Amino acid sequence: MTLFVSNRRCCAVAVLAASLFAGAASASPAPADFVLTDAKIYTEDAAHSTAQALAVRDSKLVFVGAARDARALIGPKTVVERGHGRLVLPGLVDAHIHPSAIADLDVCTLDSAPVSLDALVPFVQACIRKYNVAPGQWLAVEQWSFTEGNQPSAANPTLRAALDRAAGDRPVALLGNDGHHGAFNSAALAKAALPRQAPVGLSRQTLKEVFHAYRKLIGVDQTGEPNGAVNEDARDLVGAPDMLISDFVKLMKTPELAPQRLNSVGITAVQDAYAPPAAAILYDTLAARNQLTFRVNMMQFHEPEAYAGADGVIDYDRLLKGAAELRARYAGNDLIRADAVKIFADGVLEGNPYAIPPTLPDSPSLKPYLQPIFSLDAAGKPSVAGYVDLQSAYCAAERADPQAYETPQAVADFMKAHGHHPDQCAISSGKLQHNRQVILDYARRAHLAGFTLHIHAIGDAAVATAVDAIEGARAADGVATTPDTIAHLQVVAPQDVARIGRDHLYLAYTYSWMTAVPAYDINVVPFFETVSGNDFKAMHKPDSYYERQFYPARSTKLAGAILVAGSDAPVNTRDPQPFVNIATGLTRAERGFPPANPQESLTIADMLDAYTINGARAMGRASDFGSLEVGKSADFILVDQDVLSLAEQGKAADIAMTRVVETWFRGAKVYAAPEPASAH
Repeated sequence: MTLFVSNRRCCAVAVLAASLFAGAASASPAPADFVLTDAKIYTEDAAHSTAQALAVRDSKLVFVGAARDARALIGPKTVVERGHGRLVLPGLVDAHIHPSAIADLDVCTLDSAPVSLDALVPFVQACIRKYNVAPGQWLAVEQWSFTEGNQPSAANPTLRAALDRAAGDRPVALLGNDGHHGAFNSAALAKAALPRQAPVGLSRQTLKEVFHAYRKLIGVDQTGEPNGAVNEDARDLVGAPDMLISDFVKLMKTPELAPQRLNSVGITAVQDAYAPPAAAILYDTLAARNQLTFRVNMMQFHEPEAYAGADGVIDYDRLLKGAAELRARYAGNDLIRADAVKIFADGVLEGNPYAIPPTLPDSPSLKPYLQPIFSLDAAGKPSVAGYVDLQSAYCAAERADPQAYETPQAVADFMKAHGHHPDQCAISSGKLQHNRQVILDYARRAHLAGFTLHIHAIGDAAVATAVDAIEGARAADGVATTPDTIAHLQVVAPQDVARIGRDHLYLAYTYSWMTAVPAYDINVVPFFETVSGNDFKAMHKPDSYYERQFYPARSTKLAGAILVAGSDAPVNTRDPQPFVNIATGLTRAERGFPPANPQESLTIADMLDAYTINGARAMGRASDFGSLEVGKSADFILVDQDVLSLAEQGKAADIAMTRVVETWFRGAKVYAAPEPASAH
């Protein structure tokens, strides 16, 4: 055997070896821009696997896995950060929020604190002084809690009386923290007018004549005069300030406050749940300034009736032409989309036990509302003392001839004889926000135009209508995979739980609302169920319809629905508070109170799915973000508590205290929590 090798063969071997070496070198991964290691990374992939490290290059994830394997991606210019064992989650998705109203602005606000009517007077007076409100100029008081506080007194028996005492001839609007309720003083009520007509004011007489169609939305006292409470669309009669619009104007002076708030709580994608076309200027401005550190899908809001002709027929072609133009403007845009339309099926469920007669819920119900008779307990809070017998002969007589019971003397005589106001003989099931056919037609036409549907529905009849609308829309275009969403779903009938699951609808629950608080419950439960008193036990009977069907999160998921998370901020609070929502999804309780309908509680995996990958799916963007997988956008957060371990240890309530340490969006750090103050 010879060891001789010719010079030519030697050269050939050398060339081959060199080429193999070069190939091996080129196969080595290019260095990453950033590597995070020594962390507990909850990837939200299909297996819900965890990892120790991730790497980012050009805003994308190029590696998610073991820490030892990430070393190969570290080059001389790679920024390396150690997670010190912290939990890392995908960037959170808030699928139902109002970003233009979440910033803390310099406004007159009650911050949802409950105040009595006596305490309301000096508060409003202080705002008038602070903001130098001139006579005749509007004062808007934001984040008014309409369900807690508001206790009347001899000096201030109604909201109207309290606001009159506080503001005199300055029109005042209390803007409910739910976006649906309002309260006004006499100067504001005097501005009431139908569109394109002269003001005639809200009074007992105009409620019978000019504003009869709005009667159920306007609170009155026992004489029939408006007591100051004006809800839903009736607020437009007085030209009331709109918090979303007035705050929008203020926000545009410092628009970066919106993304800063979102990023500070770990949110990197949202669905703007109420986006008239003008809302686009916020996102355009932020994008132009390189301050849009979250993705947004605008739920375009167009009032169908605004497109009606003189004959009342709605021009859906014109409506959807404008919607399609806005959608086309952002087609393919990584940060901004406008692919959905928002439809209101109803308003809200709360009544007003302080009013005489009590204001009934406005949202439509599958069965007529009860008529509770309220009294005040020793603490001045409303309590259920009994119920009106709606089948009685005297109630039948009142309904047959209501005009016979309209004078103050007739009202007083009736109340003395029967213990309640004659108007409480009314039988009501509430009403939809629009004519039912309008909801069905709009949904069908929107689907045919390629839009996703996002429908606000709170009461059981509204939820049923929303499901009908989506099913009709899907039948029209033959597409059953569009991520159509219903938001809120406070009460859902069993048959609609099944339909929602069968249709695999997306449900945007606000999980922090799934609790029992007697001060709130008194505004809702007595109109559904026969109860006595005002404590937790009275309001939450386990076998009652309301309790069983109250936010049926687990039942809808098991039936086949896809759960997402929507804070609805600024409702109740401007803070989107994702970890409060996550905790409450597990506990169904506020601290100090038992859980509400606890069999509907979810798991920590359910809640993280809702806030990440399911939210991305609802936005039609699951291939881009929502989980920490190679090829997706590097959107992730580091938090100060291991929420998975807390849930496993039975400490779910503590999840609410979780704070975000860092937020990363498209591979860039967009938020870092302030360093703790020095002990020195």
